[in-house]
Amino acid sequence: MSFKGALGVVAAAGLILLPTAGSEVYAAAAKSKRPTIAVMDFDYGAVHDHWWGNYDIGKGMADQVMNALVDTNEFKVIERKKIDTVLAEQDFAHSDRAAPKEATRIKMGKLLGVQYIVTGSITKFSTEQKGTSVRVRGIGLGGGKAKTEVFLTARVIDVNEGTILIGVKGEGTSGKGGGFNFSKGGLGVGTESSEFRASAIGEAQEKACIALVEQIIAKKGNLEED
Repeated sequence: MSFKGALGVVAAAGLILLPTAGSEVYAAAAKSKRPTIAVMDFDYGAVHDHWWGNYDIGKGMADQVMNALVDTNEFKVIERKKIDTVLAEQDFAHSDRAAPKEATRIKMGKLLGVQYIVTGSITKFSTEQKGTSVRVRGIGLGGGKAKTEVFLTARVIDVNEGTILIGVKGEGTSGKGGGFNFSKGGLGVGTESSEFRASAIGEAQEKACIALVEQIIAKKGNLEED
């Protein structure tokens, strides 16, 4: 092969390799531009009268929304451990966790160094049977038609501006019967347990969280990436 021909082969090889290398660079750049976001514990003050367990359902809801956001790969999501550290440092009382103030959550977002925070509320978290409301801590409902519902609202807030950029709702229902006991056998049972996920309230919560996150992703264009 002539020297000129060899140069042609090398050039052709370079043309083949360049798109691959370029794609890798583009993918890395796109990933680095993902907005940073933290999911704050959900306010469950609206359902407090129907909730008499010690389990912090606001934290459990935030964990599930956080996991759903991570699965989308659209955001850089702050891990729970870091949020818990800030919560501990700020020494929030349990009552504050049930209904935290917006200004407090924005302050937390600044301490975490994120661009955006997700703040939300649980507006319904219950199981009904034959039109009678049953507390979700109870075990084993009687016969008949059961309906379990979890309703959520959430906002994505610009930490620096303090403005709401996205507002969404998520609803989840389940036709399974039976309640769920978060303190079964005297032991704490959280929303990450397989037992909870298989329950009616667990199924409804998962559907509500997924619906909520799908709407956030659909409205992601409202966010300004730095």
